[in-house]
Amino acid sequence: MKILTAAQTREADKVTIAQEGIASVELMERAAKAFTCWFENKFRPDKPVCIFCGPGNNGGDGLAVARLLQQRGYTVEVAIVGDTTKASEDFKANHEALPAEVSLIQIKEFSEDLPALPAHALVIDALFGTGLNRPAEGLFAAVIAHMNQSDACITAIDMPSGLYSDSQTPEASAVVRAAYTISFELPKLAFLLPQHEAFVGEWHVVPIGLHAAHIATTPTPYYLTCLPSAKGLLKPRSKFSHKGTFGHALLLCGSYGKMGAAVLATQACLRSGVGLLTVRAPAAGYTVLQTAAPEAMCLADSNKKFLSSLPETTAAYHVIGVGPGIGQEKVTRAMVGQLLATTTQPLVLDADAINLVAGSDKLKSMIPKDRVIFTPHPKEFERLAGKTDNHYQRLERLQAFCQQYSCCVMLKGRHTAVGTPDGSLYFNSTGNAGMATGGTGDVLTGIITALVAQQYSLQDACILGVYVHGLAADLAKPEVGEISMTASDLIRFLPQAFLKLLQV
Repeated sequence: MKILTAAQTREADKVTIAQEGIASVELMERAAKAFTCWFENKFRPDKPVCIFCGPGNNGGDGLAVARLLQQRGYTVEVAIVGDTTKASEDFKANHEALPAEVSLIQIKEFSEDLPALPAHALVIDALFGTGLNRPAEGLFAAVIAHMNQSDACITAIDMPSGLYSDSQTPEASAVVRAAYTISFELPKLAFLLPQHEAFVGEWHVVPIGLHAAHIATTPTPYYLTCLPSAKGLLKPRSKFSHKGTFGHALLLCGSYGKMGAAVLATQACLRSGVGLLTVRAPAAGYTVLQTAAPEAMCLADSNKKFLSSLPETTAAYHVIGVGPGIGQEKVTRAMVGQLLATTTQPLVLDADAINLVAGSDKLKSMIPKDRVIFTPHPKEFERLAGKTDNHYQRLERLQAFCQQYSCCVMLKGRHTAVGTPDGSLYFNSTGNAGMATGGTGDVLTGIITALVAQQYSLQDACILGVYVHGLAADLAKPEVGEISMTASDLIRFLPQAFLKLLQV
């Protein structure tokens, strides 16, 4: 699913109107019906509804929603905020169509009373949409503060008022803190950034029939990975397949006291379809791995407590994953340098492998092009690519890093962003807060390593692996919940996750 800018979305509106030969107010009616359908499925008509409308098209949406909700038995009050003498034509049309049964007040000055918002009220924010290009100030800021200070449940139409959809919102801007945001046709980039969680709340996308062919040809570097696209990436298996068909992976992982990371990565790799797996671990981990994962072969390092060298040969392996639990000993750093300098296979670098590369300009200069995947969490990425002031800057830094080193980077988080060498970013739609626990990153490394071994491209392995990783957590959630979820639960539900992608 594409993520477009506000300007691109407005262009899609215009193309839809022109191609279908409809009036813009008819497209607004579609949007209002789509929002109302979601709203009435979420909220019963036994609570009062107050809709705050600005004088633009977002306000027009709100007026149309007011009419539709009143027809469905809701008690609706509309507060029109600001000067309507220059209101949009679609706003005016829906204003005229507003039934007399809808209570209507106009707020033009600070001194005018704002409607009471009891705790059981349902508030709909229709002050501004995606067209906002300056901070919400003055009267609008006061109205936004009035909404935020209430205990009422706020649902935003298309975008929380005051929040920019695809660029950094000025600190001076007042922003609605919505419990729900209902976006039309496509999600907004702002929804996917942690800094906006308090404003966007739980977001949903409702279709309004924008011109599909136009959207398909509209360029964007931003995408959201959903079930259909993840299904399309998964490769079917031939009935004459054998273990050699699905690759031989090598994992370099573990150190004394951190063999759990090696076990998690190993078990996840085995559960993700790898044909053969060899694990290189410190000698102290040999018995642990042979016991926890008898399906994997184990090569013990000469050092008992940490990794100090590569196997005698790496030629037999189709991919090498390195990092989970390895620590940052000097000999381990030297081993990572040897790996970068001498191997020709795709590499998956995680955890301390990332930290070792990030801490050495020499190792960074040795990053081979077109065959490395990095899997950092935000702090690891900061060490790797530098600090940024906000999440938009971090996305720009992610794009620049991937292009500079011609690599793929999975920047982990609620909507993990996969950066690719061409500057594209693929945000993930699966996963939940139960994944915020130690070891889930090791599981992800195992999944990605297994997919690369099966000859998925680096990009497809990242996109599919991140999706399956989050899907396993979503499938685990009904059984174990978010609080009690562990990384092992993700491994336990990997089979169900892959089965779900195989369902017709």
